Amino acid sequence: MKNFRTLLIAQFIAALLLVVILLLVFLHHGKQQLQLQESQTQSIIEQLLSSQITADGKAISRQLERSFNFKNLQISKFDGTILYEQTHNRAQVNLLQRLLIMSGKTFQTFTVRDEQQEVRIRYELDQSEQLASLQTMLWLIVFLPLILGWLPFFFVKNSLQRKYARTSQAVNDAIEGFLNQQTPPQQVLKKLPIEFSDIAKSLQQLAQHTRKEYEKMTAEAQRIAEEAYKDHVTGLPNRNRFVQAYEELGKNSDQNEFGIFAITRCTELQSINQTRGFQEGDNYVSQVADIIRKVAATYNNARVFRLNSSDFGILLPRVTPKESENFALQLQSRFNEYQKLAELDSVAYTGLVSYETGKAMGELLATADTSISLAQTKQPNAWHLQKESSGLENASNTYGNQNWRNVIEDVLNNNRLSLMLQSIQPSTRAAKAYSEILVRFKTHEDQILPTASFLAMAEKLDKIIAVDRAIIETALTTIKERNMQDQYFGINLSPRSVHDDQFVIWLERRLLKDANIASKLVFEVSEFGLQQNLKTSKRFIDMVHRAGARITVEKFGVGITSFKFFRDLKPDYVKMDGSYTRHIDHDKNNQYFMRLMIDLAHRIGVGVFAESVETQEEKHMLESLFIDGTQGYYIGKPLPM
Repeated sequence: MKNFRTLLIAQFIAALLLVVILLLVFLHHGKQQLQLQESQTQSIIEQLLSSQITADGKAISRQLERSFNFKNLQISKFDGTILYEQTHNRAQVNLLQRLLIMSGKTFQTFTVRDEQQEVRIRYELDQSEQLASLQTMLWLIVFLPLILGWLPFFFVKNSLQRKYARTSQAVNDAIEGFLNQQTPPQQVLKKLPIEFSDIAKSLQQLAQHTRKEYEKMTAEAQRIAEEAYKDHVTGLPNRNRFVQAYEELGKNSDQNEFGIFAITRCTELQSINQTRGFQEGDNYVSQVADIIRKVAATYNNARVFRLNSSDFGILLPRVTPKESENFALQLQSRFNEYQKLAELDSVAYTGLVSYETGKAMGELLATADTSISLAQTKQPNAWHLQKESSGLENASNTYGNQNWRNVIEDVLNNNRLSLMLQSIQPSTRAAKAYSEILVRFKTHEDQILPTASFLAMAEKLDKIIAVDRAIIETALTTIKERNMQDQYFGINLSPRSVHDDQFVIWLERRLLKDANIASKLVFEVSEFGLQQNLKTSKRFIDMVHRAGARITVEKFGVGITSFKFFRDLKPDYVKMDGSYTRHIDHDKNNQYFMRLMIDLAHRIGVGVFAESVETQEEKHMLESLFIDGTQGYYIGKPLPM
C-alpha cells in the first residue's frame, strides 16, 4: 500500500499543478473578457451621447439601461447639475471576483463626456451575470483535473489488487504443491500475470534449491538416525533398532509372521577385559559379530543386532525350529575354530526360541535368556533351542535354574576348579605386589564353563558363599602342596561372603589354621561391595588384619566413596578401575584424577595398583604418576598356577 500512497500523492500534486496553471490562464482570459466588455460599453455610450440632439437625462438613462446593467448611473452637467441618478444594491462579491482583484483587475467607475452638450455620464457596470458564468467555469477548471487525475489511480489500484490477488494465489498454490512433495505445476505458474514472469522463474529456482536442501537434510537426518541406532564397535544395529524392528514385524504383512529369534552371548568378554584389556575385548566382540553376520547372511531377510555389551540378537524370519538347528550348528563350528585361534576357554553360547506375530517381546527375550542358561551348562560354544511356543516362561526358568544348580553342585562336590595366576608388577623395588588368583570352572566332561555366568548363577541360586569357600580351600591347598609360601596371592571375594557372619567366622578359623600362608594372602573386595554395609565391612577387614592377611579394594573410582571411608576401614591397597587406565597416556582428566588418588592414598599409607594395562605407553604414564603396581595383558597373561 505504500506504493499506492506514493502514486496518490504524485497524482494529487500533478493535479494541483494543472489546476494552478489552468487557473492562471483562466484568470488572464477572464480579465480580458471583462476589459473587452468595459471598452465596448464605453464606446457605445460615447456614440449614444454624440447622437443625442438635446441633453435629456431621462431619455439618455432609458436608452442606457435598456442596453446595459449598471450598479450605479449618474448623468450630470458640467456645472454639477444632476440630470439623472440611480444606484442599485451592490451584488455580493464572489470568489472569482476576489481572485480577479488579487490578479490585478480593478472594478472602477467610468466617466464619459460630451463637450458639445456639456453632459457627463458616470457609471459602474454590473458584471455579476458574466462573473457567475465565469465562476461556474472556474469550478470546472478546479475540480475536473482533480477528478480526472484521481480516476486512473483508482483504476490502477483495482487492477493491481486483482493482479496481486492472482499472483498471491498462484504463489500459494505453487508453495503448497511443493510442500506436498510435488513439483510446482506449470499451469499454476502460468496463472501469474505476465508482469510477474520473473517471479515464476524465481519460484522454479527456489523450488529446485529447496528440494535439493530438503533431500540433503533428509539424507543427513537419516544418517544421524542410523548413527543413533548403530553400535560403533561392530557396526551392527543396536537394541533400540531391534525393538523398532520387532514392533514393525508383521505390520506390513497380512500373513501370520513366524521365525526364530536367537541370542548369542559373549561369555568371555568380562574375563578378556580384565586380563587382556579393553582393546582385546573390543576385538573379540568384533570377531564374534563377523562370525554371526556371515552365518546369518545365508538366510533370507535375516537381521543381526547388538543388544548390549555381550549379547547379540538374531532374527530369522520364516525359519522353522528344525532349520534353526543347522544355523546353531554352523555358529558353534565357527566359534570352535575361533576359540583355537584366540586361545580362549570358550567364545559364545546361543539360545534360540521360536516366535510368531503377537508374541510379547519381553517374553521372547526372557525365554531366549533361559535358553542361553541351559546352553551354558553344556560343552563350550553350545546352543539350546527352546521349542515351546506357548510362552511357559516360568517353567523354562525353573528348568534352567535347576540345570545350573546341578552343574554348580557338581563343580563344588568334585572340586572341578582350575586356578590361574596373573601377576601385578611392582613399579619400584620398594613397592609390594602380588599375583591375583583367577578361577576357571569345569564340567564333568572337563569343559570350561563361562566364569561370569557361573558366578552370576551361583549368586542367584545362593551358592556364591560355597563357591568362595571352595576357591579359598583350593588355593590354600595348592599353595601348601606346591610349597609356594614365599609368594603373595590375591583372592577375590564376593560381597555376599564379606557380609555373612558364618563365612567370616569360618574364614578366620581357616586362616589361623594356616597362619604362615595367611600372611601371604590379599583378599580383593569391590568398592561397591564394601559400601553395602560399612559396619560389617569394617568387622571383616579387622578380622583379616588380625589373621595377618591384607585387603585390596578393587574397582576403585566407580563409586562415590570418600577417603574418610578408607581411613576408617584401613585397607592395604586400592586397585583403580580399568576405565581410568585405558588411554591414560592421552587423557589429561584421567591423569589428573589418578595423580590425585595416588597422592591421597599414599598420605594415609594405602598402596595403589592399576588394572587393565594394555600398552607400554599406559604403563610408562602410570609409573610417572608414582603408581605402586600395574596389572594387565601387557604386563602378563594369566598362567596356570
